[in-house]
Amino acid sequence: MDSEARLRETMCRLAQSIYDRGLTHGSTGNISARTEDGGVLVSPTGSSFGRLDPGQLARFDAAGRHVDGPAPTKEMPLHRAFYDTRRGTGAVVHLHSTHSVALSTLPEVDEDDFLPHLTPYAIMQLGQVKLLPYFRPSDAAMGDAVRALNGRRAAVMLANHGPVVAGRTVEAACNAIEELEATARLALLLRGLPARLLTDAQVADLVHIHKIEWGT
Repeated sequence: MDSEARLRETMCRLAQSIYDRGLTHGSTGNISARTEDGGVLVSPTGSSFGRLDPGQLARFDAAGRHVDGPAPTKEMPLHRAFYDTRRGTGAVVHLHSTHSVALSTLPEVDEDDFLPHLTPYAIMQLGQVKLLPYFRPSDAAMGDAVRALNGRRAAVMLANHGPVVAGRTVEAACNAIEELEATARLALLLRGLPARLLTDAQVADLVHIHKIEWGT
């Protein structure tokens, strides 16, 4: 099996796992990954994470032209914005995950640092998550909003919509977006309780040790 065939299989296997555990539903969510030749594989429009076919992914060449497969997700401008502005991006995942969407609707959420500092793992895998405003689904302005960050964030939360995470590999991007959803669930479980957050010093230690982008 060549590298692209393995990548196709991995994308569909991870998407199926995400779907089977209820982290996205119906035909929501989209996933993309960069190929060795600089192209991009992406889930088709209207497809379900539970039923992706490795042979039926949309393929773009290194110049961004759709060269094979079905019509891609309508959120392709969102994916392309990460590939174009964030060096080292090898994959992008977007979900409609319940707890993160619920958290995005609450007025007290920090737009520049969406997730409370409850555990080290979200900090290590995501850095600071930027909460972006509501956009109509498939609105190309979502991609413009990501581009305006100039590659400074690996993860954004689309208000009332869902998270989007870029990673070096498709495995890393999936792991990170699952951490985002798990942290959002913790935040909701603890809402109104006197939770003990990580201290600024503990966060600074993680940022230093793991060379995490922070405060930009």
